[in-house]
Amino acid sequence: MPAIFDWARPDNVQPEPITVDIWRELPEEFCRLVEIVNGDAVRCESPTRAHQKAVRRLLAMFEAAAKEYMSEDPSACLDTNHDFDVVLWEIPRATIRRPDIALFDVPSEVRPMPARHLKIAVEVISPSHVKTDRLEKMSEYAAAGIPWYWLVSITDTDVSSIETYALDHGVGHYRLARILKPGTAFAVELPIRISLDWDQLTDLVL
Repeated sequence: MPAIFDWARPDNVQPEPITVDIWRELPEEFCRLVEIVNGDAVRCESPTRAHQKAVRRLLAMFEAAAKEYMSEDPSACLDTNHDFDVVLWEIPRATIRRPDIALFDVPSEVRPMPARHLKIAVEVISPSHVKTDRLEKMSEYAAAGIPWYWLVSITDTDVSSIETYALDHGVGHYRLARILKPGTAFAVELPIRISLDWDQLTDLVL
């Protein structure tokens, strides 16, 4: 058995690159603490209360949008989730990220979920991980072919803006589509219509 199975504890040093097959066998409590970037485990930051509230409330809006879309198109099969494993690529070394929210085609039960199923990946920007969310994850999600990427900014206890990016397949990176702000935008039409209730995105922490 590879030594990495004994290693999978936060206080240990990684002895070998993590593959997708190894990831599937690692303890779930360990996997929740890290993402995998080119085979290396990277510890995830513990989210703030405002971050967690924003994720939960946006997720509810995504779920309502998916349900409405499927009621109009019975052939569609969409779902949403938050903070779950998505494999962006396996070769030459695996990269597995945990988007804050994702909208995806419902696949068979595969862990981690292949990125090809995702329609939107959403990250709520963490103050200490701005570079990761704005540069590293944006580049990685584009390379994995995820069509849409949303960046959610929080100021104090409110969501202050949502940047939506569309993948330009010709050049392989995202282009800014719209910047949504309270009072200026209440719905996004692509890839499906998502209604935004800005009242639910304020006073995240009382």
